[in-house]
Amino acid sequence: MVSDAHAAELLCGARELGIELSERQQQQLLAYLALLIKWNKAYNLTAVRDPDEMVSRHLLDSLSVVPFVAEGGTRWLDVGSGGGMPGVPLAIMFPERAFTLLDSNGKKTRFLTQVKLELSLANLEVIHSRVEQYRPDAPFDGISSRAFSALQDFAAWTRHLGGAETRWLAMKGVQPDDELQALPADFRLEACHVLKVPGCQGQRHLLILRRTS
Repeated sequence: MVSDAHAAELLCGARELGIELSERQQQQLLAYLALLIKWNKAYNLTAVRDPDEMVSRHLLDSLSVVPFVAEGGTRWLDVGSGGGMPGVPLAIMFPERAFTLLDSNGKKTRFLTQVKLELSLANLEVIHSRVEQYRPDAPFDGISSRAFSALQDFAAWTRHLGGAETRWLAMKGVQPDDELQALPADFRLEACHVLKVPGCQGQRHLLILRRTS
């Protein structure tokens, strides 16, 4: 399952990203990885089948946005969370903040509920719903997505979940210039960051969107 090599790769990769993991954070991230490997066989949570690829492509990829989440916001929503990336690793890294993980797939939300229970993540809430139909009590400070949809759809479907101060964080592969051209008129690109993910081949970008006032 999860080996010493996976643990070493996680620690080393996190350091490359400028992140020092506490003993508890390391244990929780590896426990999450073990659950992902176990449940993926039956639940098809991720197309990545090889456990040796999961540290870089899932854990370290999720951790690469930690500095941007650290900039602020106590209530976060991870849309189309699927197997829980980046929402679960972020909830582990920021235990003082609240993370809501939303997905319309019942198998995936059952897995996420199991993760919450087994890792004792009191700051994690799992919602089984289509994003368009979800109606929280208050807008979120931050809304994240990883390979969820085109930027135009991400913005349009989550518009009602944020406010004037909300930051939208979209994790992408190559910089999606075509998608940026199609952004709704009430959204703007605040920043685009190249993400250097240890062990990951290919380009990774983080696009930060805001509502135009």
